[in-house]
Amino acid sequence: MMSARLVPLVIVLGAAGTTLAVTRPSQPEPARTSSSSSSSSVGVKLDTATFAGGCFWSMERPFDHTTGVVSTTVGYTGGTKANPTYDDVGTRTTGHAESVEVHFDPAKVTYDKLLYIYWHNIDPVTPEAQFCDHGNEYRTAIFYHNDAQRQAAEASKELLDKSGLFKSPIVTQIAAATTFWKAEDYHQHYADKNPMAYKLYRLGCGRDARLRELWGSSAEPNVPPL
Repeated sequence: MMSARLVPLVIVLGAAGTTLAVTRPSQPEPARTSSSSSSSSVGVKLDTATFAGGCFWSMERPFDHTTGVVSTTVGYTGGTKANPTYDDVGTRTTGHAESVEVHFDPAKVTYDKLLYIYWHNIDPVTPEAQFCDHGNEYRTAIFYHNDAQRQAAEASKELLDKSGLFKSPIVTQIAAATTFWKAEDYHQHYADKNPMAYKLYRLGCGRDARLRELWGSSAEPNVPPL
């Protein structure tokens, strides 16, 4: 994960008849920080949802554009090492996945709606990778915070598996949420702070093309434009 790499995108960009190599931009390593998995707001009881879907730069944006979402934070979860850094997770030995923690007002947006948005922003049938990013830190996973979330996640996955939409089984993990470690500051809202660099990364990675291939016209309303 976390170091720059070149990945040929023959499959996702095959229709164009070209092979493209893409490098995920790197940034200087800042001081690391961690965060609690709880959130609150004056007079409003918030819930927390945690999703892993490949590059967290891209996974953060759909929820930022969702009414009822109060805040999002990108970070690392599902692993064993305390206070992991970007480079630590990139060794693929810590077990963490790049993730987004979503704090939302359940009176304005349901968890089921967040699940719907999540599914339409991932490739659920490819294990240990998302688009041009490969490794266990890019696996897809829904980390539930209570039994209601677990049941909702499992039900949504079962419906998709039975829908016949995909030729391969869904490999997205459903697991109990563990400690969420906030990623370095330069990763937070990266796409908004670095629009040109993010645009080049997202186009080169073939994310939008693969989502259209998987989800057809239902992808577009759930994927924020560049």
